[in-house]
Amino acid sequence: MAKKSSRKGLIITLLALFLLVAASIAWFIANGKESPVLVSVEQVAMRTITQSVSAIGRLQPELMVKVSSEASGEIIFLGVRDGDTVTRGQLLVRIQPDIMETQLSQTRAATESTRLSITVAKAELDRSENDLKRIENLHKKEYASKEELDRARASYESAVGRHAQTLADYQRAQGALQQTQATASRTTIFAPMNGVVTFLGVESGEKVVGTAQMQGTEMMRIADLRTMNSWVDVDENDVALIGLGDTARVRIDALPDVSLRGVVYEISHSPKVSGQGSQEEVVNFQVRIRLVDRDARMRPGMSCSVEIETETRSNVLSVPIQSVTMKQDATSIGAPSDPRVEDKQAIKDQRNSRPESMVWVYNNGAVQTRTVKTGISDNGFIEIISGLKKDESVVASPYQAISKLLKQDAKVRIEDPEARKNRFRQLRQE
Repeated sequence: MAKKSSRKGLIITLLALFLLVAASIAWFIANGKESPVLVSVEQVAMRTITQSVSAIGRLQPELMVKVSSEASGEIIFLGVRDGDTVTRGQLLVRIQPDIMETQLSQTRAATESTRLSITVAKAELDRSENDLKRIENLHKKEYASKEELDRARASYESAVGRHAQTLADYQRAQGALQQTQATASRTTIFAPMNGVVTFLGVESGEKVVGTAQMQGTEMMRIADLRTMNSWVDVDENDVALIGLGDTARVRIDALPDVSLRGVVYEISHSPKVSGQGSQEEVVNFQVRIRLVDRDARMRPGMSCSVEIETETRSNVLSVPIQSVTMKQDATSIGAPSDPRVEDKQAIKDQRNSRPESMVWVYNNGAVQTRTVKTGISDNGFIEIISGLKKDESVVASPYQAISKLLKQDAKVRIEDPEARKNRFRQLRQE
């Protein structure tokens, strides 16, 4: 009886093992088969693509004048405030003229003293000339010696020199007097142009330093706000794409509801380098854009962002820009190289060589790689010069599938982008 029970148990054990092995084989077969990748596709179509360069900067007026005084002194009258509109010739500032009047009196006195010196020098010149004539006559009659004649001639020549010197001193004094008179007249300052006071750096009662002595005090700035410009810094890699006359779209941070048209009118040839000599070194070039549209709310110094349209191509083959990825070279994938044995020229050639662009073309539930040649691009699409035909379908999303998951002849299943968004939204809620 015990023998039959042990045989029955052995049969049950073998049967259980058989079922377990069969289940394992079935599980491996079922899970070893790759499931299709969920992707979204889009057809190659004809579109108009406008390439643009983005940059940020600030608003600046077309014309701005810094107003300073040539005379030093205290401000006794200030006729404008910040933001006032002024017209050409309007009285702006009057500076206390007492210091300049004192200098003017001193210069006049010095000029008069020099003029009187001319009279004295002329009288001495006449006396020396008469003495010379008398000594010459006496010398002819042998009543005067040769030495006396030489002394008379030297005295006459000395008088001529002093007279010429006093004439030159008088001319110099007259020039100084004219300069002082001009400076004294400029203690009253008038507006040099029509515009708006955009900066006021002084108040009535303050003392200012004139530009006649040094740099001088900047009292105010007057700007013509009828024409505004946008000064932006463009990266060195993008500035070569920009040309004079290119159209631009300007958005002002303080006016988010406004988009203004502009035209590129100046491209700087001098670089602006920041972080020079470090890893953060950046080279930019200033581009100036004249705004065609006007808005009374604009102020100098406002921050703005600019989209400069550098090139437009109509009716060209295009695909979504995220569909294009770089073709990886198999030789570049693997273990890191040993710097002791690596080929320097090969590394240089690899850095200089530009990898080819490729897309995943969808056909009957599978995808294949296709090398393409690309052109210009905008924010959403990129031009295809060669490699694709109209109405072919390419994988447009997700980017992880385009860059990593997809392989040659991989099976895919098309999923609507909205359905994918809803699926991920539900996963986040769970």
